Amino acid sequence: MPIAQGTSTTQPDEPSSSARPLELTECADALASGRATSTDLVERALDAIEQTQGTLNAFRIVCAESARAQAAEADRRLAAGERLALLGVPVAVKDDIDMAGHPTAFGCAGDFPAKDEDCEVVRRLRLAGAVIVGKTNAPEVGLYPFTEGAAFGETRNPWSLDRTPGGSSGGSAAAVAAGIVPAAVGSDGAGSVRIPAGWCNLVGVKPQRGRISTWPEPESFNGLTCLGPLTRTVADAALMLDVLSGNCDGDLHAPPPPSEPYAAAAAREPRALRVALSLKHPYSAAPVRLHEEIAAGAHRIGGVLRELGHSVEQRDPRYGLMGLSLVARGESGVHQWVAKAPDRSLLDARTRSTAMLGAIIEKSVLGFARSLEPRFQRRVGAIFGQCDVLVVPTSASPPIPIGKAQGLRSNATQKLIAGACPFAWAWNVLGWPGISVPAGLTSDGLPFGVQLLGPAGSEPLLLSIAAQLERAERWQDRIAPFAPASALTSELLY
Repeated sequence: MPIAQGTSTTQPDEPSSSARPLELTECADALASGRATSTDLVERALDAIEQTQGTLNAFRIVCAESARAQAAEADRRLAAGERLALLGVPVAVKDDIDMAGHPTAFGCAGDFPAKDEDCEVVRRLRLAGAVIVGKTNAPEVGLYPFTEGAAFGETRNPWSLDRTPGGSSGGSAAAVAAGIVPAAVGSDGAGSVRIPAGWCNLVGVKPQRGRISTWPEPESFNGLTCLGPLTRTVADAALMLDVLSGNCDGDLHAPPPPSEPYAAAAAREPRALRVALSLKHPYSAAPVRLHEEIAAGAHRIGGVLRELGHSVEQRDPRYGLMGLSLVARGESGVHQWVAKAPDRSLLDARTRSTAMLGAIIEKSVLGFARSLEPRFQRRVGAIFGQCDVLVVPTSASPPIPIGKAQGLRSNATQKLIAGACPFAWAWNVLGWPGISVPAGLTSDGLPFGVQLLGPAGSEPLLLSIAAQLERAERWQDRIAPFAPASALTSELLY
């Protein structure tokens, strides 16, 4: 997909404040107060999808007819005085999430059957009154931190059209970064929410394993994958967590609920914390070169946290050989998912080879790999005897160019992604929460992020310090250069 001649891929020096994309909480408040209608917001979101499909290509499925009907119903409910957390707000979900009446193809080609029922996450969004405008693009079976595939083409980054928005929740990230919707749901099996957040100047949350139900799957990808929100602000992410959190009877993982709403935690000033800053990544067989501007950005964020009253020291976790558990659980998960594909011959050769290896792993070493998790939790968790929060880069590189992995074999592709994204996956093995927040732009105008990581159940603490950092950084005021003119912006409010 060619880039228009003469366009710049870097951020304008002075973006217009009138074009600022609306935040999720702003949309909800405007609807509740009568300063906007759901019909207006949803129509604007649908217009923005149509305007950007030829460039950003963020959506696999657009639910225009049902979204319009839901918006009209939401306006009637609002006019009658009903109030729900997201009543009438347009949102999007990733292509691995079941919606009744639509297929769940997870980036794959083929004639997938429509689902009979909503999954638990969609059910909770609907209970909160959200209007789901569509399902967003993801690479085949979520394998990669770039969103490209034979089934749907390339999804592009609103910050630079020759770069990926990341993956595997790249469509969700592109939709939010462009202001098409104020929030979207992604899934994170090895950084797949946090990496797109970092590469699109967004907040992305991977919650504690089981915090958000993956039902009808009792767990996803052998416990690696969690569902989580992509938003512009921490308050928006906290609101989404409050809406989405909870369990079904069949869930294999059900952590204790928080003592208060996540929105309250995000609104509360944190106490003075002990922060460990680390540029060390878990062992990878691939060479890793940390981009110098990302390293400098992580140190700068450490300095901002110090100015905010926290003690910041450079300390490294003891990761050990955690990759064994990641590979075993992830590749056997690919095997389990690919078994659902109606025509496996349509899949990328790399996906098929991963699935074949996963079938062998599942029968041989999966159980052993999973049994190592408590050992890794003790080893890595020891750092939280010395600190409250760990800060590490979200990725080693800025967003990678579109097509960089095209034509590569499996090993070369894995080497590429391990070198670009070595920092996020360890927290999937551990099952603990982490938040990626924006850390700045490179000299080329490309976003990157840092992760705030904690032990089990630490989402309230992470949200609190992330919100404090946001008040200092104001990353939500940065506007992607390729956000469409028809995006959901503040000018829509009465």
